[in-house]
Parts: sequence; structure tokens; C-alpha cells
Amino acid sequence: MIEKRVYIFDLDGTLYEGSDHFDFYADRLLADVPEEFKEAFQQDYINMKDGRHNVMIGKAYDVIRDIVITVDPMTLQAIEAKTWEGKVRPEMLSYYGDSPLNFDFKNIVAIGDGWWLPFACAKHYGVKDCYTHYLETKAYMVSDSFNLQKIFGLKTFLKELKQNHPLVLMTNSDKEDVLRLLNELDLKGIFDHIISSAKKPTLTTQLFEALKKQYELPFQQLVSVGDNFINEIAPALMLDMKAVYISSHPHQTAHANLCHVQQISEWINSDWEIYK
Repeated sequence: MIEKRVYIFDLDGTLYEGSDHFDFYADRLLADVPEEFKEAFQQDYINMKDGRHNVMIGKAYDVIRDIVITVDPMTLQAIEAKTWEGKVRPEMLSYYGDSPLNFDFKNIVAIGDGWWLPFACAKHYGVKDCYTHYLETKAYMVSDSFNLQKIFGLKTFLKELKQNHPLVLMTNSDKEDVLRLLNELDLKGIFDHIISSAKKPTLTTQLFEALKKQYELPFQQLVSVGDNFINEIAPALMLDMKAVYISSHPHQTAHANLCHVQQISEWINSDWEIYK
């Protein structure tokens, strides 16, 4: 007998591949960077993508204080604070206390995926409004100019999963963007339940708890699939859920319920039955 599970998928960076949209976003933000900082912005962004900058995926950024925060991935507590240039500032930790950081998408942001690298860079160099350029990027992603990289075999894989398990899409993107992207990816009608504007990671745990109640299953039978460790993976592991982390960036967290793959296609083609 197949054990019923609920699979909770992220959208951006999970159900399609590529990073051209992040570069497009960075280019739009660059237009608002003061002229004297444009070259520094471009070099910092290149270094971020190459992993040669203090700001990197897996950390957090305090926009107000211009501080880069190292976060314990399982407790979401601040454990180290550095300046943009990388100087350690231990006295800054007192601002964040011993509680999980409150990621509010404005003043303290989790750099969980490629969207937040250009955002942090732009904020450091004085850009006030990033959201307008984010919307421009989302519009670009459903235009003829953008080559959305579909994942071979993904639709078939999801349809096979759906024969025995409910599929949930839970994303920070708004409903209109979600529907457009699903249409572009030929994934309309695949998901039993779509949660848009999810405000992860702030509401991740609350949403997982609601899904547990809705489907009347223990947390052990819920599986979170995503590319953002802070948004989708750490909250799942803390609830004793299973998780599939999709990232080319190395991660130090080892957990019995965690499967780490470079791309979702690696998971699709694996024989890890515990996650399927």
C-alpha cells in the first residue's frame, strides 16, 4: 500500500531553471544606482553570483543597518554580523537577540535565492524602490523575449505523483504571476491547491500547519520541495517533515529528512523512494 503524502512545491527556481531573469532584474536596478556607484554595483553582483562576496545565498541582509547576517539555518537566529566589506561586528548581534529573525521583505531580508542578491546590492548602493523593477522582471518572464527553461520530464513526473498524492503549490509570487508562469510551463491543472503571496518564510510554518490539518496527515507525510533553504526547507525540517532542497550552492546542514539535489531533474531521475 502506498503511503499518502502531500507534496508542497515552490515555484520560482524550483519548477523552472535558469538565471537570466535575475540578471535582467539586476540590470533594471542598475539604472537607479547613482552613477558613481554603478561600476561597484556590477562588480559586487558578479562576485555574489560567483560566491566571492560576503553577501551570498543562505545569509540575511539588514537593509537599515547595511549589515550582512549569518543565520543558523535551523533556528533562523543571527549568529554573526559583518559589514558589507566583510568586517566582523559582534556588537551588532545585540540588535537581533536570541529569537528567530523577523524577515519582513523590507528591512531584514533572507537571501534565500537569486532574487535577493541584486536586491541587497541595490539597497546597499542607495536604490529606494526595487519592487517596480521586480514587477518589470516578472512581466519580462512571460514575454516572448524570455526563454523560460522548462524541465524535461517534470510534467510527467508530477502527473504520476498526483495519482497517489495531493500536490500543493506554495509561492511568494502573486496569483496573476503564478497563473501566467504555470501556463508558460504547461503545468496548468497539475496542482490540487495553489497558495500564492505566501509570505515565506514569515508564514511558512503556519501554512504547513494549515495543510497538515486540511489533509489530516502527520507532518511526517508532508514533503516540502524548494530552492530556498530559509523559506521552504528549514521550517519543514523543524516540523519533522521531509524536504527536497534544490540548489547548486553547497549546504552544511545534514538531516535524516533532507534530500539535497543540484536540480529538480536529479530528484525526478533518482530512486529515493522515501521522497516520492
